[in-house]
Amino acid sequence: MTGKERMMTAVLGKVPDRLPITIHQWQPYHLQHYMNGVDEFDAFLATGLDAAVTPLDIYSEKTSADWQCTVGENRTSETHVTRSYRAQTPGGCLTWTMVTDPYTTYHGEHPIKDQRDAELFVKYWPGVRLDRKRVTAWHDRIGDAGILRGFTGFRCQPGPWQDLCELLGTQEAIFWAMDEPEFVHWFLGELTRQRLTYIHEELPGAPIDLIEHGGGAASSTVISPAMFDEFCVPYDRQIIDAIHEVGIPVVYHTCGGMMAILDRIPANGCDASETLSPPGVGGDIRPEDRMKVKELLGSKVALIGGIDQGRLLTEGTPAQVAAEVRACFETFGVNGGYICSASDHFFHTPVENLKAMASTAKDCCYS
Repeated sequence: MTGKERMMTAVLGKVPDRLPITIHQWQPYHLQHYMNGVDEFDAFLATGLDAAVTPLDIYSEKTSADWQCTVGENRTSETHVTRSYRAQTPGGCLTWTMVTDPYTTYHGEHPIKDQRDAELFVKYWPGVRLDRKRVTAWHDRIGDAGILRGFTGFRCQPGPWQDLCELLGTQEAIFWAMDEPEFVHWFLGELTRQRLTYIHEELPGAPIDLIEHGGGAASSTVISPAMFDEFCVPYDRQIIDAIHEVGIPVVYHTCGGMMAILDRIPANGCDASETLSPPGVGGDIRPEDRMKVKELLGSKVALIGGIDQGRLLTEGTPAQVAAEVRACFETFGVNGGYICSASDHFFHTPVENLKAMASTAKDCCYS
């Protein structure tokens, strides 16, 4: 099988020739400091991993006369840059800041502070456009080596609840959900509507192999299973159903606790579930839980993830990495429907450990 065939066979819950092996979203820091500055696709080729490319240059914010955004930059240190944003709309302005350090970018100030801000955002934010030429270029370049992953026209993060947490702040979003549930349902409904518009207008015919949806804020280490049922599943289901209408499978991303919602995740209609994060990286799936996860969740949807990208992949030896890949294959990988992967982002992982992942997977055969 080719890398693409192997990964898509697993995503569809079937049995590939051998264990598919990859990582989740190669980070610029690692590419620059450990991979000689190559881009993510060439990094997959250099390490022998099955390529799962998630390009961000295929998205751009639409322009609108009702959303005039200006940006100011302030370098607070040699390693940190703060960008201040001001979006002027006919109804007022929204302000926020983004802080960039050597590893990532995050909100220093959230754009939504009150219900008025939420209403302005819903009414005037113009949405996202998909660059078809770049999508096609990436698809053609990847070829049979792997898959092209995408999102659903996100403002900050893939799913509505995760987006709400980024726009408002996670703690405030939870408080709003408890104190003003009707308003939060309205807001989530509007965020869902924006994504449905993007799906219907931008995705038909796009050569994207897998759409990532959800987000870490839906994890059971952030919200309760009851909140997941109320504030995530109904909106995620609408979006995932729409993505299926245009013929693209969906992986649901929860990069925190999953054990308390194993039986709830399939209710949103996803095809696969990631990240199967162990306790060392903020999840709650222990080695002894893997067969339970396979039985409760993996019997309904495909599984992606399972490798501790911190304590193991970054701090471990190639031999330890190889042993963990085999252990995941023998549990999560029973009867196929599994892509072994680093659970989430890494920054200082030795290249030899990534190569150990790839070489070990080649020996994990199903026939």
